[in-house]
Amino acid sequence: MNSYTINLNSVLELTDEQFFRLCRSNPDLKFERSVQGELVIMPPTGGETGRRNLKIAQQLGIWTDQDGTGVAFDSSTCFRLPNGADRSPDAAWIQQQRWDSLTPDQKERIPPICPDFVIELMSPSDSLLATQTQMQEYRDNGVKLGWLLNRREQQVEIYRPDQPVETLQKPGSLSGEALLPGFVLNLAAIWQ
Repeated sequence: MNSYTINLNSVLELTDEQFFRLCRSNPDLKFERSVQGELVIMPPTGGETGRRNLKIAQQLGIWTDQDGTGVAFDSSTCFRLPNGADRSPDAAWIQQQRWDSLTPDQKERIPPICPDFVIELMSPSDSLLATQTQMQEYRDNGVKLGWLLNRREQQVEIYRPDQPVETLQKPGSLSGEALLPGFVLNLAAIWQ
């Protein structure tokens, strides 16, 4: 299934509060909002993508609990990026001190913060170019490490600030590098 983009700007511009209420009023739909204010409606994932997303979130969540230096999030969390876009990566992590700098209300709603680390797992209907553009948007807004997992090609693109994108073919695992020391994502369950 494809996502749909609706440009409402000629009719109305959704405020942050209206966007939040729209998301809350439609819990069966997943919304994002582009920097241009376009509303992006994404279909639910299929079973295989959902299964793999859970494997990613499990691994990141277990490491986060053991490490204690940050907070992990699943794909249902939407973040307001500095450029004004509202995005929901498949998995994300934020350093504890940055998370703690938000107010309780900001934490409960759509947090106005760019994650330090994001993972996007392409589903069969995702466009590689669109997903690469989204990864670049994350990097431009402050992500320190981003992984784009293309399960069809068993390929990973690694996004770091001020560096060219690194592409790996069929890696068995990925290291969280200096940002997430000791975190290793086992890709065997993702590729199968």
